Amino acid sequence: MSDLQLAVIDVKPGATLESQSGLQMLRPRIYGAWRAPAGPKRVAAIVMHPTSNFMGHYLIDPLAERGICCMGLNSRYMGNDTVLLMERAIQDLGAGVKFLRAAGYERVLLIGNSGGAALASFYQSQAERLTAHHFADGEPTHLHPDDLPRVDGIALCAAHQGRSKLMRDWIDPSVTDEHDPLAVDPALDMYDLRHARPYDADFLARFGAAQKARLDRIEGWALDRLRLLRATPGAPRDQAFIVYRTHADPRCVDLTIDRNDRAPGSVWGDARQVNYSANAMGRTTSLTAFLSQWSSLSQADGPSNLARCTVPQLLLTYTGDQSTFPSTRDAWLAAGGPRIRNVDIVGGNHYLAGQPQLVQQAADAIAEWAHAL
Repeated sequence: MSDLQLAVIDVKPGATLESQSGLQMLRPRIYGAWRAPAGPKRVAAIVMHPTSNFMGHYLIDPLAERGICCMGLNSRYMGNDTVLLMERAIQDLGAGVKFLRAAGYERVLLIGNSGGAALASFYQSQAERLTAHHFADGEPTHLHPDDLPRVDGIALCAAHQGRSKLMRDWIDPSVTDEHDPLAVDPALDMYDLRHARPYDADFLARFGAAQKARLDRIEGWALDRLRLLRATPGAPRDQAFIVYRTHADPRCVDLTIDRNDRAPGSVWGDARQVNYSANAMGRTTSLTAFLSQWSSLSQADGPSNLARCTVPQLLLTYTGDQSTFPSTRDAWLAAGGPRIRNVDIVGGNHYLAGQPQLVQQAADAIAEWAHAL
C-alpha cells in the first residue's frame, strides 16, 4: 500500500468572489488525499462532501487495505457553504473522477457519506443525463457532459437525503422575527419543557406545518430580493443574509419518533445549543446559495436523483445515527429500487466516531460490494 498522496486538481472558474483568495479565483484548484493499494489499478473510490474536509476520512486507509484506492476529496467550498452552488460542486467532483480515470483505474466509484450522499447522487444523475443547464436562480450553469464522466457505482453511508430536505426537517418554526435569534413563540418551541415528550400528534402536525411555512417565507423573500437586485441598475447580483435557528428536529429529543438506536441529542452535541449557535447549518448564506442548497428549488435532492441513476448502489445504514433514521433509509431504498441493497451497521453513529470495529465492518461491506461489480 502506498503512502498517503496529495491530489492537486485544477477546476473551472466559478462566480466572482466565490473565494476571497485572488490566487484561487485566478487558478481555482481543489485538493484531495488518496492512498492506493499495490498491484493492478482495478477499483478507485472518491468520498466527498459539499463542504466538509474529507482528506482525513475514516475509510481511506481501510479501503486501501482491502484493495481499493480511496481518495478523500474536497470541493472548492471546503469549510464554507455561504456561496456554495451544488451545480458547481458536482463539477469539482467530476474533476476528481477524471483524475482517477487518468491515473489508470478501471472502475471508479463514489462513496456518499452524510451530505456527500446527495452530492454523489446528483453527480451521477447528471453524468447519465445532463439536465442542470441553469442554477436555481435561472442563470446558466455552463455545465458540459465532459465535466461529468460517469462512474460505475455509488455507495451511501449515513446518508442525508439532501440539504433542502434537511432544512425542511430542521428549521425552527418558533422564530417570530428573522432578525432576532432570541425571538420565540413558545407554542411552537420544541425545546420548551412545557411540551411533554413524547410529543403528541397534534403538536408534531402544527410544528411540521409551521416549519414549512417559515421555509416558504424565506424562499419567497429570497426570490423577490433577487429579482429586485437584478432589476436595479448598478445593484449587486447577490446578497448575504442569516437564517437563525436551523436545528430543531423533534427526533433529536424524542426517541420514539423514527426509532433507531440513537442517543438523545444531535451529531454536534446538545441540540438546543446547536440551534442557537452562531455557526450552524445554513446560518450564513447568499440568495443564490440558499436557492441552490436549501430551498425547494434545489436540484440536488438525493433520492430523486438516485432514482435516475442506473449504476449499482449500496446503502450502509448506521443504526445509532442521530441525523439519519429508518425513514431516511426507506426513502433511499425506494429510490434505488432493484439496483440498491442495504447493510445495517448496528449501533453506528453518524461518522463512526470512536467505533473502530464498525469502521472495519463498513469497509468490509463496501469492499465486498465494489470487488463484485
